[in-house]
Amino acid sequence: MTAPTITRGADGAAPPRRQGRARRSGRSGWRARVGVPYAMLAPGIVLFVAFMAAPILYTLFLSFQKTQVTGLGLGSGAQQQVFAGIENYAASLSDPEFAASVGRVLLYGLILIPTMLGLALLFALLLDSQRTRAVGFSRISIFLPYAVPAVISSLLWGFLYLPAVSPFYYVFEQLGWDAPSLLSSGAVVFGIANIALWGGVGFNMIVIYTSLKAVPSDIYEAARIDGASEVQIALRIKIPILAPALVMTALFSMVATLQVFAEPTTLRPLTNSLSTSWSPLMLVYRDAFIRDDIYSAAATSVVIALATFIISFLFLRVVQKRAFGQED
Repeated sequence: MTAPTITRGADGAAPPRRQGRARRSGRSGWRARVGVPYAMLAPGIVLFVAFMAAPILYTLFLSFQKTQVTGLGLGSGAQQQVFAGIENYAASLSDPEFAASVGRVLLYGLILIPTMLGLALLFALLLDSQRTRAVGFSRISIFLPYAVPAVISSLLWGFLYLPAVSPFYYVFEQLGWDAPSLLSSGAVVFGIANIALWGGVGFNMIVIYTSLKAVPSDIYEAARIDGASEVQIALRIKIPILAPALVMTALFSMVATLQVFAEPTTLRPLTNSLSTSWSPLMLVYRDAFIRDDIYSAAATSVVIALATFIISFLFLRVVQKRAFGQED
């Protein structure tokens, strides 16, 4: 038998069949290359839909529902889930406990956010100073409390607030001073803010300090050659450069303030000054898991989420021109 021969054209091109196979192979390879990014994104998309989008949509659905009881509410079908319109939202917004919890959280934020950002900025500037020694150890020491879970830090500080077991109260007693009771009704907000301050300064300090390290050192050297002191460099060069980092840390702190939950919940067994509705999220937890009213809890959750979004949006709109150099 003789081997089949392949005829070629004058220019040496392959026959039409082989060209068709090459085109099909090229198309399949192109599809494979295009499909790779989607395959890489698929796990993240699935996790986002399962653990973010689906719970949000389900909470939004529950916020427009209520339980309708027929008769004595006994037997199957006596309690039905029906559409409630904006009834749950009206009840949440008119609830005096919700309004009081919002007021307490606003006071808590006014105490916490300026103090935390001020200390974080101060520590970052001190660590960036040429005169500071043991920068690595100091940086880790300031950041370390952030690694402690909020529940653990609340328990630690809670026992330090108890006069019977706290070493601070013993020292005050030996000195003949009146120690402040940070678990009393008038001072408990300062006690909670202190716990959040202890755990949050380190994170904000790292963000600000990292932004400082991204600035070329030539700018500081030129200012020193011109006779500027370290204080003048900090006030007139470093702090203006840090505006975007300060805005970001302020935004994160505002969101965390509106979501305060772990600290007051952990301190509740230690004092009678904290109710189950001390913060908005504690009110949501009480309605959902203690009173078994998931519909009102869902509506309150949506209100909190919308308030967080609106406050964050307005804050960014106000400061974006100053911090990021953007026009409105």
